[in-house]
Amino acid sequence: MHSRALFPLAVVAGSLLLAACGAAASREQAPPARIGHVFVLVLENEDYTNAFGEHSAAPYLARTLPALGAMLPNYYGTAHNSQGNYIAMISGQGPTPEIQADCHTYADFIVTGPTDANGQAVGHGCVYPAFVPSLPDQLEAAGKTWRGYMEDMGNDPRREAASCGAPRLDHEDPARKAAVGDEYATKHNPFVYLHRIVDDAPRCRRGVVRLEQLPADLARVDTTPNFSLIVPGLCNDGHDSPCVDGRPGGLVSADAFLREWVPRILAAPAFRQDGLLIVTFDESNGPQSDSSACCAELPGPNAAQPGINGPGGGRTGAVLISPFIAPGSRSDTAYNHYALLRSVEDLFGLPYLGYAGAANLKGFGADVYTARQPELPPRP
Repeated sequence: MHSRALFPLAVVAGSLLLAACGAAASREQAPPARIGHVFVLVLENEDYTNAFGEHSAAPYLARTLPALGAMLPNYYGTAHNSQGNYIAMISGQGPTPEIQADCHTYADFIVTGPTDANGQAVGHGCVYPAFVPSLPDQLEAAGKTWRGYMEDMGNDPRREAASCGAPRLDHEDPARKAAVGDEYATKHNPFVYLHRIVDDAPRCRRGVVRLEQLPADLARVDTTPNFSLIVPGLCNDGHDSPCVDGRPGGLVSADAFLREWVPRILAAPAFRQDGLLIVTFDESNGPQSDSSACCAELPGPNAAQPGINGPGGGRTGAVLISPFIAPGSRSDTAYNHYALLRSVEDLFGLPYLGYAGAANLKGFGADVYTARQPELPPRP
């Protein structure tokens, strides 16, 4: 009986020892307290119900990804059509009439007045002058890195280069629509609408690259940019349906793209260490269907109606995944692309650009970071 009595005690002691070792190992493997790598993956032209509802044609997007992170059902685009939303994400600038029309001609922004109190350049046109700053400028000044990964860019060198794929200034954009073998769209590449970036050719070529570069960059923490903007081509982002190459397009092709690329991001050492993945849409289904807005979005000096027929780009929803986010969580707080920019700037301790600094706007907080609240660096 004495030996039988000792056996359970030994088991308990061993279990406690294993638990202690496991706790020590988990402490060693715990992610840093700050988010250090942000990945933004942008799809095209869907409202929240179509994309995330019960009958979504994208089950990986609608069910698998929310189960891994946080669902934000009240996330909104900021403009119609596409281009203004991408520019908003990295600069905080509202659209011009030309940007609302997706800039068929790649033309300069013409300044007609002083920058307003909200940091908005006043004028019309497409390619913002060098005095307009952007998130890449901020990141570099803070010793951080960035890249835009553009699917199909350079597949047809007659249309665009394989890096920094910008048209010739004052010429019609040859990459406005998909072509067989090349579904890159300039209008979905916000970096080339900033003279501060596009005029510095080596910088632009380093920063705006083909999607094929992403796996090599993800291989190590030190080669993964602190901020990555990932833009599929016009079929895989869901824009076209059907696609020029015969694929279905829409949510079906977008879901297939996510199934291929999201696991690569989630498995990357940088994401596992301190990453945040944001998957969203540029805008809802277009100005005729949903031009609603949130977050008291301001109309801007250059477009009285950013959504053409309304104040914004409509309700799209977003999914966020991170070691700092509890799987299967949800936040009903309203956010938009300016709030996304503000949230990234919060994570890296950067000043707010343009409408990201609006007094009534909130960045992601404890409602989103439900597993662990990231420490934020001091604001300048």
